Amino acid sequence: MTATSDRVRSDLDLVPFDYVILRAAPRIQRGEFVNVGAVLYCRALDFLGAAWDVEPNRLKALDPAVDVDVVCASLEHIRAICAGEPDGGPAAATRIGERFRWLAAPRSTVVHPGPIHSGLTNNPAADLDRLVDAFVR
Repeated sequence: MTATSDRVRSDLDLVPFDYVILRAAPRIQRGEFVNVGAVLYCRALDFLGAAWDVEPNRLKALDPAVDVDVVCASLEHIRAICAGEPDGGPAAATRIGERFRWLAAPRSTVVHPGPIHSGLTNNPAADLDRLVDAFVR
């Protein structure tokens, strides 16, 4: 699943972005996780998107009883928050920067964010896909 945007700048017009890698931890108490996605926020281009790629066998290596549908539903909820959709709940109704900070906040849930990292972009949707390729697939 990928977010898309028509906001692209020229190669010389790089702007900063922040991102978190999304981790699935079927047994949070064990501290084991698998990277399953990313959230990218670019204030300058008004972009907030989430993308993921869930490999059930990787999750089941951590916990054979993991409910993959619950993990995917959590990721879909994150996508709805990014998009500001009503299905995202109260967090989705906030401003875009507040949504990112809410999504990036540490939590003890099956799907949770890693630390915030930064980069430069002229095409945040393409960089979101690149992050998933580099850290998830």
